Amino acid sequence: MSAAAIVSVEEYLHRTEKPYCEYVDGVLHPQALTTTPHARAQFRLITLLEKQGVEALAEVAVRIAPTKYLIPDVIAAPVTQSPYPTEPVLSCVEILSPEDRVGAMLAKCKAYHAWGVPFSWVVDPEKQTAWQDHSGGEPEHVERGGRLSAGELSVHWDELFSQQPR
Repeated sequence: MSAAAIVSVEEYLHRTEKPYCEYVDGVLHPQALTTTPHARAQFRLITLLEKQGVEALAEVAVRIAPTKYLIPDVIAAPVTQSPYPTEPVLSCVEILSPEDRVGAMLAKCKAYHAWGVPFSWVVDPEKQTAWQDHSGGEPEHVERGGRLSAGELSVHWDELFSQQPR
């Protein structure tokens, strides 16, 4: 296996080809391709969060360190910096694709918390389950009938998965 090519931040920010990649210390990390259940969950979350008065956006690169850009599936904030948030947002959400692992996504939540994001969620649309991870706490599994919370924001399990085929 050959070593990954080092890419500058400037090259990364001007990259237009897909798949989208996260950027960590000069190395590109491709994102998993979006599936239909993933896209449905993402759309539903954005809709439910915006109804609560925040700006909710899909797949915006956030700069959590000078050489580290991650791409949460959804971010929520009263107002979002443009073009790439460099200040912590209220919440970051990761939605699992079939090849993603819960542990890896919860580790990303910890990186968001270290940046200053107080609330993170991991949503598994295939298994119709979710986890919430609040800064300073441990991840909590949210099952049918439960509620994901992020300060004043909350999404009921039934609202999130109501349009997902079982």
